[in-house]
Amino acid sequence: MVRRVRLFYQLVMCLVATVLPLGVKAAGHDSHSGAPVPPEILERAIGLRAGTGSARQKVTTSSLRAQAFYDQGLAYLHSFVWIEAARSFHQSLRVDPHLGMAYLGLADAYIGLQNVPSARAALENAESLKQYMNGAERTWLEIRKREVEYLEEPSDPERYRAYRKTVDDASEANPRDPWLWVQRGLAVEASPFTHGQASGAESLGFYKRALSLDPNNLAAFHYAIHANENLGNIKEALAESATYARLAYSIPHAHHMHGHALMRMGRTQEAIQEFEKTNELEENYYQTEKIPPEYDWHHAHNLQLMAMNFELLGQMKTAERLLREAFSLPAYTEFLAYNRRAWPEFLIDRGRYEDALNACREMQNSEWPLARMAARTLAGEAELGLKNLDKAQRELALAEQEGRSIPERIAAGLPYPSTLQAAILLRQNRTQEGEGIYVKVEQSVMAMPGPDGWVAAIFVLDSIARDAREVGDWPLAQYTAEQMLRHDPYFGGGHFAIGLVAEHAGESEGARQMFLEAERLWSRADSDLAELCLVREKLK
Repeated sequence: MVRRVRLFYQLVMCLVATVLPLGVKAAGHDSHSGAPVPPEILERAIGLRAGTGSARQKVTTSSLRAQAFYDQGLAYLHSFVWIEAARSFHQSLRVDPHLGMAYLGLADAYIGLQNVPSARAALENAESLKQYMNGAERTWLEIRKREVEYLEEPSDPERYRAYRKTVDDASEANPRDPWLWVQRGLAVEASPFTHGQASGAESLGFYKRALSLDPNNLAAFHYAIHANENLGNIKEALAESATYARLAYSIPHAHHMHGHALMRMGRTQEAIQEFEKTNELEENYYQTEKIPPEYDWHHAHNLQLMAMNFELLGQMKTAERLLREAFSLPAYTEFLAYNRRAWPEFLIDRGRYEDALNACREMQNSEWPLARMAARTLAGEAELGLKNLDKAQRELALAEQEGRSIPERIAAGLPYPSTLQAAILLRQNRTQEGEGIYVKVEQSVMAMPGPDGWVAAIFVLDSIARDAREVGDWPLAQYTAEQMLRHDPYFGGGHFAIGLVAEHAGESEGARQMFLEAERLWSRADSDLAELCLVREKLK
């Protein structure tokens, strides 16, 4: 084991030296919507704006202004700014009440808001204007109709196949239409709610086809970035997201996307700057437009990801402030309700178990079983921190009960309630069973696509490594620390974890090297960060 630790810390040091981009100093290491937005907000008048990016689709109207507002609606729509997309489409209809394509755009905006009944109403309005549509627009009417029908019965595979076949047939019949290829890429995803964020290799091919026909197509460009992120093509995503942020400079999500890619390259401080820019744009927007932030799904999402990046740097005070703010916002969708777990997770990681239990109790009142399952799991982990094994077991039973109502394909990729089950097994001296579950959890979270899953995996691994050390399971502690460093060699916590393993194995030089690297990567950390204080004490 000593030799294995020594070889591994040498490998890590080489990895940090070779992977870090030239000229960059190591700095420390979106099924989304908001509240049910009132129609009054969605129908407010709006002007034409700059900095939204290029999105052009010729529609049947004699009014240049109606066309301009329609295109602006497309730009906002394909950057997930659902409210401003809806306002732009409504403004287009004020100029030309016969513009049926604007109602189809509205239907798509309502899908983004996860408001299927309103999407159906917009679709029916579009159908009433069918006589004013040309053949291509009637094709879009049929596509949107099949999409809404599928969302009304998402458990019906026939409706999904009908939706996808309609898109496939349309793109084959009209191969010069870039927007049909964009829609074909979106239709590959299992749910229209993901809207490009679950794109993979197949979708990427369709987006590239769209870009070959229209190199300035914002939608295809944006969704290709998501696809590259999900495929692990981070260098491509980094270059593309920089361009996206430049072209759509007034769009919060464009800067947020660039932050994603910077984060994955270990450029954490730069990533934080992009998340801060996102927050600044959002705050100015809420103030200027008199729109409460709880109506924007993206706000809490950005706060959480920004907080996690501050955690990577060891700046826990700032991370705490941001996570507390995000937790205080209402959660009106399952995605947002589940993501509130970041706050009690943070509290558990910092050893604040009573505070974590209070947060979990609030989450347990959620209307969604996914959020309740996470809350029960984390409550159990907090009880273990308080040495209440019986209470932890009761929370596990309740978490498992909530999990029975979650589709298996979703539950299979989540760390809950498996992390609690494994922790309990280790404390019951059923080491082999607990290790087996923990290893599966690690493999699962590390395989999660996208930036959210990537950064969340770091803290899941960190928690497992800490739990393994607490119960004296050093083989598991070593395995997990190695996974941490492979997953993100720029995180000081990974070097700290492998340093503790090396120290336990009697490999003092290996431990020293890892502690030195942790200290360097935590150079921006809070001065009273417990792990950093321990590192400095050991280095004395």
